[in-house]
Amino acid sequence: MAQKVILGAEDIRRTLARIAHEILERNHSSRDLVIIGMYTRGVPLANRLAENILRFEGLEIPVGTLDFSLYRDDLDSQRFHPTIKNTDIPFSINNKIVVLVDDVLFTGRSTRAAMDALIDYGRPKAIQLAVLVDRGHRELPVRADYIGKNIPSSRDEKIKVRLTETDGQDEILILDNEAGEV
Repeated sequence: MAQKVILGAEDIRRTLARIAHEILERNHSSRDLVIIGMYTRGVPLANRLAENILRFEGLEIPVGTLDFSLYRDDLDSQRFHPTIKNTDIPFSINNKIVVLVDDVLFTGRSTRAAMDALIDYGRPKAIQLAVLVDRGHRELPVRADYIGKNIPSSRDEKIKVRLTETDGQDEILILDNEAGEV
């Protein structure tokens, strides 16, 4: 089982601090800014970004969670059986700048599904995408506005993000084809 740690806990902490600064720099007026995490690991990342912004600027940015599983284009696939989670967006996204947060950007299909789901909640002024890892291999014309780390990988490799909130530790692994899920 070949696996390699790409980023450790301290690297992830620094990366999220940098992304939070980039969000603040790009969006001068945070009055219209909201952050929404995509299930599963985008949710704790969204919360961490909001905590960083609070620590850096003293600004409380509203944070929501988004389940986009019913918007996926592979629902009819026999290998995909969605577990429905609770979307919680307790604020209006109308005319807001929404920073959509995910752990890994790969084909772009999850991001497309999340944007479709988001539009059912209102009409944002803009949607920006923040990802911890961009691994390439896009199938749709989607690009992230904020990227923690570009990790070029083959289609046979897997990128596994582990976060303390969901997995008990912070790290990013790259796994070869034989390694499977961990």
